[in-house]
Amino acid sequence: MASNMIAAPTKRRAYMSEIYDFDRQIDRSNATSAKWEKYRGRDILPMWVADTDFAVLPEVQQALHRRADHPVFGYGHTPEHLIEVLVERMRRLYQWRIEPDWLVFLPGIVGALFLACRATGKPGDEVYRPAIIYPPFAKAPQMNAQNGLPVPMRMHEERMIIDLDWLEQQPTHPGQLLLLCNPQNPGGAIYRESELRRLAEFVIQRDMLLCSDEIHCDLILDPEKKHVPIASLGPEIEQRSITLMAPSKTFNLAGLGCAFAIVRQPELRAQMKVSPYIVPHVNVMGLAAAEAAYEFGDEWVRQQCIYLAANRDYLIDAVNRIPGLSLGPIEATYLAWIDVSALGLEDPMEFFENAGVGMSPGRDFGDNGFMRLNFGCPRSRVEQAVARIRKAVESLA
Repeated sequence: MASNMIAAPTKRRAYMSEIYDFDRQIDRSNATSAKWEKYRGRDILPMWVADTDFAVLPEVQQALHRRADHPVFGYGHTPEHLIEVLVERMRRLYQWRIEPDWLVFLPGIVGALFLACRATGKPGDEVYRPAIIYPPFAKAPQMNAQNGLPVPMRMHEERMIIDLDWLEQQPTHPGQLLLLCNPQNPGGAIYRESELRRLAEFVIQRDMLLCSDEIHCDLILDPEKKHVPIASLGPEIEQRSITLMAPSKTFNLAGLGCAFAIVRQPELRAQMKVSPYIVPHVNVMGLAAAEAAYEFGDEWVRQQCIYLAANRDYLIDAVNRIPGLSLGPIEATYLAWIDVSALGLEDPMEFFENAGVGMSPGRDFGDNGFMRLNFGCPRSRVEQAVARIRKAVESLA
């Protein structure tokens, strides 16, 4: 009789490393993809929402097939092995020693931002957040009847980061929570350790709490640079931090809904563990995919970052050759923050959609003079997008 037990994955030997094909064109038109359904029936390249068009790690598909072969899909439980893998991963990549019970599994980072605001304050409280940031950062305080305080951004070493000088000049107790995004979305800046230490000192001195969204931490495009979780810098900031991570951006698993928070402080952690009547448990398929991704995905991620870096280099060079457009360095993520302000467009999103390229409008992130383009796709599509953008801009002359 066949067993209904879920077979454990077979660990891949190091010498069996394979070459992954990120040039592969995959038809997502009938895959209920939010990214592609938006422009169904229109000749517009979907390069907006932050998921990639790459095939997932083969071991992830295999893990999902194994789980699907089991005929029961009841309430799930976080695999102990996944917890062990994450604890070891924090130690190996960041020399950060966390305890298993610090982990809180959640169905997504966006919901976790809302939970963090709810867990750390009450209606009427003030929450710092970057002035240019992806939309949920601005919406989370509002949805909790809190006041979002935009922290101005500044350019430092060609990177857009929050203005630490401005922050330190604010009143002693202006807010109870600071929301950070590292690497920065949009813009792709990686915060340096010295900047993070300065920010941590600010949080500690002001007796505040910190929620750091580090979902793009694996997508570092320059090998000589590194990601540093701010909570790893010492026990004081660790006690005041909610660190958010997920396999979704790194491994293209956004549709499976699996994320986690690392929270050392017990009372704060308890506030992040809300009732399932409010936030559902992570589904069993998301847990299976996350376990396989983190267990077997290091080489896949390495090759993906090399491919993304090549896309980035091509895109920066090509965009900066188009009069009226500007694109600075991108250290992490697969998201380009393109300055289109010199074109003087009233509605940049409509203009570029009419040109056949669907990007995310900068107004949603805090600056209508920019557009965010997702280059997590085969190079041929990036080249096609650049050609369309160039033709449209040249038509303005």
